[in-house]
Amino acid sequence: MADTIFGYPLRRFFWSHPPVFREWSGSTALLDWLESPNAHILKINVPGFSKDDIKVQIADGNVLHIKVEGGREEPQAKEKDAVWHVAERGTGKGGFSREIELPENVKVDQIKAQVENGVLTILLPKDTRPKSPKVRNINITSRL
Repeated sequence: MADTIFGYPLRRFFWSHPPVFREWSGSTALLDWLESPNAHILKINVPGFSKDDIKVQIADGNVLHIKVEGGREEPQAKEKDAVWHVAERGTGKGGFSREIELPENVKVDQIKAQVENGVLTILLPKDTRPKSPKVRNINITSRL
C-alpha cells in the first residue's frame, strides 16, 4: 500500500491537525502552488498591498506564515464634486493570514519572496539529495 499521496505523506492529509492550510479573515487571496524539479513556487494575489504590508515567516520548523495587513487606501475622487457610488477594488483596510505546512524537502533557510504587480511569489527551493532513512538501533539489555 502506498504511504504517500501526490508525493506527500498520508498523515498530512488525514492526521494533520490543524489542517495543512489555514486561513483567516475571509480572504479571497487566491493561491497557486507549482512544483518543479528544483523548487516549490507559491503565487498569492495581494492586490493593493506593498511589500511593507506583507510578512512571510517560518515557524515550527516547516510552517510558512503569510500575514498581510493594512495597505489599501480609501478611494479618492479625482474631481472636486465627484461622488463614489461603488468602490469594490482595493478599498478599505483589510488583510489576511495564511499558514501552509511545507513538505519536508524544502530548504527553509533559502526561501525567497517577492511582490510585483499585486502578486506575492514565494520560491521554496527543494533539497534534491536523497535522504538517508531515519533508522536508529536500540540497545537491548537483559537481566540475568
